[in-house]
Amino acid sequence: MTGVPGLDDILCGGLAPGRVFLLEGSPGTGKTTTALQFLLTGADAGERGLYITLSETEEELRESAASHGRDIGDRFEIFELVPPETLLDADQQQSLLYSSDLELGETTRGIFDAFERVRPTRVVIDSLSEIRLLAQSSLRYRRQILALKHYFSRANATVLMLDDLTTEALDKTVHSVAHGVIRLEENAPGYGAERRRLRVIKFRGRRFRGGYHDFIIEHGGVRAFPRLISAEHRREFKRDVMLSGSSELDALLGGGIERGSSTLILGPAGTGKSLLTLTFAVAAVARGEKVALFIFDEERGLLLQRAFGLGIDLQSMIDDGLLFLAQVDAAELSPGQFSHMVRDVVEENGVSTVVIDSLNGYQAAMPEEQLLILHMHELLQYLNRQGVATFLTVAQHGLVGDMKSPVDVTYLADTVVLLRYFEALGRVLRAISVIKKRTGSHENTIREYRIDSDGITLGEPLEDFQGVLKGVPTYVGGGRNPLLDGPLADD
Repeated sequence: MTGVPGLDDILCGGLAPGRVFLLEGSPGTGKTTTALQFLLTGADAGERGLYITLSETEEELRESAASHGRDIGDRFEIFELVPPETLLDADQQQSLLYSSDLELGETTRGIFDAFERVRPTRVVIDSLSEIRLLAQSSLRYRRQILALKHYFSRANATVLMLDDLTTEALDKTVHSVAHGVIRLEENAPGYGAERRRLRVIKFRGRRFRGGYHDFIIEHGGVRAFPRLISAEHRREFKRDVMLSGSSELDALLGGGIERGSSTLILGPAGTGKSLLTLTFAVAAVARGEKVALFIFDEERGLLLQRAFGLGIDLQSMIDDGLLFLAQVDAAELSPGQFSHMVRDVVEENGVSTVVIDSLNGYQAAMPEEQLLILHMHELLQYLNRQGVATFLTVAQHGLVGDMKSPVDVTYLADTVVLLRYFEALGRVLRAISVIKKRTGSHENTIREYRIDSDGITLGEPLEDFQGVLKGVPTYVGGGRNPLLDGPLADD
């Protein structure tokens, strides 16, 4: 076990015992923290550990562990290899023999002596860049690494070698020698916190999860988030129909929303997309089911207050343990970490309804739109296979007429609900329609709806209007007004 949450899952079981592994990455990517977790986990299992440091002092290592709330104490040995004082004295420099030759030999002997003294099961060598500099040539460096590998293999020790890639980053010598290679990367976006990801480059004789996986450095150490693969998560569930609590809305949706399906709600700002998702969330809570609400665009306290003004007491649902409300900061959270949050509430808390409000905010966490599509595909497929009803919102640009979405995910959702503004009788009104439903039939009508202190109220189908979706409809009916606000004057 590596001791890094999520990494053993990526490695499909952890590091193979008695082998040599390479952990590489630029400075600041979390190599030392990972190595400390590796040794502390071994200490918890009763294994002896040895940290051989060529670049950091013992005091720095202990301070690094303490910053994560961990006390090394005497749980494993720290051997600090420092250059001999004679090699630092200009008067003692050799003229016929390069000092690097002497220092490389003394470094190797120091490593072997420390190992023989401790006889550890787990070893960390930090870092290989120092040995590479002392070797001075690729051939000598390779021979040195091979010598270390064979020595530790005979002793059946699991070795984690760290490389900070500060010299000759294109040198793949250790890649061919090591049993497995893990690379840590860090990317600083134009705005927001840095994003970290890892990739297993090789692992001899072992299947592993390929591709990039997000990870973070938090208090306590490194935490990895395995890339979500929806095909690995299937369970049996009953595909019953979930009602919204509004007979008109359920009729528009052809009877309701099927469990294990996704619903996308499109519309410009102010049309009530969030309120519509809350309608389904409240109905689920009323059935005794658990709901998770992830909000990207609205402040948590403001949402609670606004919903309470509409007769929805979200706080009481939270206190009863039926609603999990999380405010997500897209600038601070990676997509892999968000997927992990969703999985946690579904698998550990039994959530049956998930609301993501909105995809506009989620897109801000993604470097490219195409990657957003891939993430959403896996996330929605996962939730569908868990029997979860998912509701997503997307804010469109514009108010009336032709409107554009910042990202098109309509083909991913099972049901698509369209909210629009339209003008009638000198007022701006709202209309709702269902433009797609994979799991059954639905009304092809357009209904007006109103938002007030009672929430969302739907009217009868607007059969006497034409051009509602264009924003400026024409009334072609008789004297009866189909709108929610009363009769028309007869012509």
